Amino acid sequence: MKKIILTGGGTAGHVTPNIALMPALREAGYDIVYIGSKTGLERGLIEETGVKYYGISSGKLRRYHSWKNFTDPFRVIAGYFQAMRTIRKEKPDVIFSKGGFVSVPVVLAAKACRVPAIIHESDMTPGLANRIASRGASKFCCNFPETLKYLPEGKAVLTGSPIRQELLAGDKEKAYAFTGLNSSKPILLIMGGSQGSVFINNAVRGSLDVLLEQFQIIHLCGKGNLDEALVGREGYVQYEYISGELPDLFAASDLIISRAGANAICELLALHKPNILIPLSLNASRGDQILNAKSFEKQGFSFVMDEESVTADSLTAAVTDVYERRNEYITAMEQSGQMDSVKAVVDVIKSVTK
Repeated sequence: MKKIILTGGGTAGHVTPNIALMPALREAGYDIVYIGSKTGLERGLIEETGVKYYGISSGKLRRYHSWKNFTDPFRVIAGYFQAMRTIRKEKPDVIFSKGGFVSVPVVLAAKACRVPAIIHESDMTPGLANRIASRGASKFCCNFPETLKYLPEGKAVLTGSPIRQELLAGDKEKAYAFTGLNSSKPILLIMGGSQGSVFINNAVRGSLDVLLEQFQIIHLCGKGNLDEALVGREGYVQYEYISGELPDLFAASDLIISRAGANAICELLALHKPNILIPLSLNASRGDQILNAKSFEKQGFSFVMDEESVTADSLTAAVTDVYERRNEYITAMEQSGQMDSVKAVVDVIKSVTK
């Protein structure tokens, strides 16, 4: 049996595509091992799958002043040697990285151990972690055609982002039973990313009275962001985080408000769900979500709102407009010619396996 080490972490977007690949990798004859951070959310997500997990030290480069900027480089160095020991112990035939700063020492250690490594870049332009790790990569996979020009010629392959197949098999009746909602009104699903979005939470809750006149609302608000004053509000349910029930919530949803992380929007495309994207602003990011969102808007898949333009009135107006034109968005997504991303990525993995 061939062996592959998967790596990636920090947010669910750096983990769920790896989970999506696992069934196809097993079918292709790969034994799977995972390297992530010692305490990141990826540990719990991967251990639920039964895959052997190694936690290493990790750090990140921040865009703001923090005392951790002085200590994290030492954590990365420690992670490099820990990754090298794991690679020598497990003797993988190939390594696949979904990004995040925990993946940097793993990909660099792969090069030192002469193991081929593949990096998947979700966003329109490569992030800092992938740019640093790129010197250890044999191949690059990416989501957007526009990304190819930023990657080394001859090494880049357009694959799209792997989507968990169970997301496509949700049951709206199970969602009704889980949430206590029903089919009397359309359902608006709010997603702020795996860590939640205080900005989106506040915008939605500020518009709640008007939105509930037309919709029922499922609000995924992030850990620590529940509003106790709204518990029991008719037509409104809130959760810090949802995992196993997410396919059912997608199936029941008629419209989705989301951040514009690349994996999240690729899931919306695969599900053909009308959506409003509110990308992270330049004040809080390098602008990758803005580029992702604009690409989807240009293709007719999404309605995009800049954070600066979001008010209670503008949000409710956008929700009403997109819902009324929902069939236009659904048709555009159905005609997108989306590729089988899982197969495309696994084919790249096979091509570089030693």
